[in-house]
Amino acid sequence: MSLRAVVFTAEGRLESVGGVLRQFGWEATESKAERDVLERVERRSTDLVIIGPTPGYNRTGLALTLAVRSRDPQCPVLLFTECSSEEFAIDALRAGANDLLIADTSQHEIVRALDRLSSRCEIVPADDGAPLLDGDKLIGRSLSARNVRESIARAARSDSNVLITGETGTGKELVAELIHRNSTRAKRPMVCINCAAIPETLLESELFGYERGAFTGAQIATPGKLEQAEGGTVFFDEIGDMSSYAQAKILRAIESREIHRLGGRRPIRLNVRVISATNRDLDELAMEDLFRKDLYFRINVARVHIEPLRERKSDIPPLIEHYVREFNRTFRTDVRGMEPETLDRLTAYHWPGNVRELRNVIESVFVSRPSPRITFTDLPEWLRRRLGEPASPDEQQRILSALAATNWNKSKAAEQLQWSRMTLYRKMAKYGI
Repeated sequence: MSLRAVVFTAEGRLESVGGVLRQFGWEATESKAERDVLERVERRSTDLVIIGPTPGYNRTGLALTLAVRSRDPQCPVLLFTECSSEEFAIDALRAGANDLLIADTSQHEIVRALDRLSSRCEIVPADDGAPLLDGDKLIGRSLSARNVRESIARAARSDSNVLITGETGTGKELVAELIHRNSTRAKRPMVCINCAAIPETLLESELFGYERGAFTGAQIATPGKLEQAEGGTVFFDEIGDMSSYAQAKILRAIESREIHRLGGRRPIRLNVRVISATNRDLDELAMEDLFRKDLYFRINVARVHIEPLRERKSDIPPLIEHYVREFNRTFRTDVRGMEPETLDRLTAYHWPGNVRELRNVIESVFVSRPSPRITFTDLPEWLRRRLGEPASPDEQQRILSALAATNWNKSKAAEQLQWSRMTLYRKMAKYGI
């Protein structure tokens, strides 16, 4: 089931927001009646309230925010305004808004705000009401993570070929496993093939198998990887690195649904589902004739895209919590989490190796015997050099430094601190800045 949002548009000013919501998998309802919005909140039939700008210092928006908050203290509220003054931001904070955006803000900023706020919503089951089997292995509460779960659920319900895209280390093999695990082929094998690791000279024998006597050393008939996946799923990892010769062989097997073992004369019928993954832009490669178009169209039926970790920073804290629990079991330790300052530093890091890099960092911390709570000095030396020594462990000083560096521009300071503007205002109120 999609996350639900109600958009209050008294002035009809938020047409683009509904489109952005639907584009990223939300179920969006627009309303011009305050009573309708509040009834949805009371019935718990919305996961997010978005309030558009209204005339007169946006007092209607502030009053509606207060009313929403009184009915549901947990429901996130995103408030739009024409006015960006510090005075209004403080009023919005006091009313209970979780985030504040200017009415003509960019689509990118809207997406970032939705990503932040979606982490406050409960994880909901997939479209058909049934939770994904082993779905807890896909850690994250961001909008991107929810979209991936829904894409997995949709792909699992069909038997079409699937293409998974995303940078190295984002978890494409895990997504493939979850699609297979939740499909009708779950009781049959899933065979993984690393397309970049098979030498061309061994391609046919590895993929299609061989008969006895097909070549020197072929003492017995041996099935290939495609045949081993009979009735199940074959996963082509990094298919974008496959040679043109290999692409032609795979295309023929997919189209004809049969293979010939090396040295064999009779065809072998093939009943497999094909899931492929790549960290390359196959769309562009196919258009430039660097990847076979006919194979591209065969494998790109259903599509699952995984955003890089730097685009879904709200997933970093739960991922760290998950890996701390995992390595506590592995190393038989009792690490109780991470110091807030260290967590902030890791959340701000761009993670070029994505989830795989994050996992390796936490594991290396445990190898070095961390403190009861992980501190900056527990992190690997190479990562500390990349992050730079923290200017100060004092959060108040960090805020003052960011404000000074941006000439007290709150928006730029919040961006530098990797916070929303409302978080910055809350922290400023906390420290009396």
